[in-house]
This record gives sequence, structure tokens and C-alpha cells, in this order.
Amino acid sequence: MDHVPGGPAPETAARAARSELDVPPDVAPQLRALRRRRGLTLEAAAQRAGLSPAHLSRLETGNRQPSLPMLLALARIYGTTVSELLGEVPPERDPVVRAGRSEPVEADGWIYRQVGGAGRAMQCLRVHVPYATSADIVRVHPGEEWIHVIEGRVRLALGEAVHVLDPGDSAHFDSLTPHRIGAATRAGAELLFVHTLLQSPVAELCLGDGTPHRR
Repeated sequence: MDHVPGGPAPETAARAARSELDVPPDVAPQLRALRRRRGLTLEAAAQRAGLSPAHLSRLETGNRQPSLPMLLALARIYGTTVSELLGEVPPERDPVVRAGRSEPVEADGWIYRQVGGAGRAMQCLRVHVPYATSADIVRVHPGEEWIHVIEGRVRLALGEAVHVLDPGDSAHFDSLTPHRIGAATRAGAELLFVHTLLQSPVAELCLGDGTPHRR
């Protein structure tokens, strides 16, 4: 199909279509409801998440799709889980997570599935991580994280140190250490990702352009 002059590029349109299909439509109102439940203004929640109020407003109105780091940030701030943000909380806890029960979600190149139960102190995800760039988000927050590489290679920056993990390698670290995760292979990487969720509305998470800032 020929590209129409003045219209969006085919690649951009395709990414937008995938994003609209992959992210559940009820995420936006859920983000707004959880923020209000915590008694946070748009400005206060945006500051803690390292976002501008305008950006968070676009997420809450569905005009912008959240990436995985943004969902993790907002989940910690609101004292909830990514699964609840995505409207995937089951009526009761099931200790078994069946393959195919959780649909993959894609945002900003990250593709992830819930592989753990909802409402737990740990969140377990299977994640496809895109190729690392200098613009990747640096995160700092209370708790611990554990990653295990399934396919590809992963570049993990912990403070001033950079580690490259091969399939079968794992890393377990204190997430108060500024950290950044990205694939070291152009095709991306597949990993298991587990992090503790502190059930507190004041839990902090740093998002930035390479320089951590506490909120």
C-alpha cells in the first residue's frame, strides 16, 4: 500500500494500531480511579512517577499508552499491582497461572505477560525487552528485583557497573541501586522478571533520561 503524503508513516501507524489493540481500553479510567483513591492530585502523582502532569493526564484519558516502566512506577505509587492497573484481578486468588490466560501487552517496545498471581507482594512477569539505548529509563525504588534471561542477551546497568547477561544468567539486586535494563541484542531479549511490591502509596520510583532524581 502506498503511503499517502501528509499522513502518518506506515511504521508509525502500525505501531499505533498494535498499541491500541494490545493495551486494554479500561487502563486509562483505572489509572485515574486508583490515583483518586489514594487522594493524590494529578501533579503530585506525576511528580512521584517522574512524569509531567500533562503526560499523566494523557495516560488517564487514553490519549497515550503507558510503557511497562510507567506501569511499574504508578503501581508502586498507588500501592497496587500492574495486573490491577490492567484490570486483570481475578475474583479469587488462584495459585496456578495457566498458559494463555494472560494476554501479552505491548507499549514502547516492551511486551509483557503476567505469570504470577494478582494482589501479591511480588509481581512476576515474562518480558520481551527491546534493544538498549541511552534514552532508556533509570529506576530507583525500595525493594528487590530478580531477572532471569531466557533468550537473547541483556544489558543490566547497576550504578556505575554494567553487566551483560546471557541465556540462563540471573541477577538479584537491591532496587535502591539506580538500574537500567535493556537488550544487548538488536532483536531484543526475553526474560523472567520478579520484583517486590511495597504496598504503600508513598513508595518512590525514579524515572528519568539517564539521571536518577528522587521525588
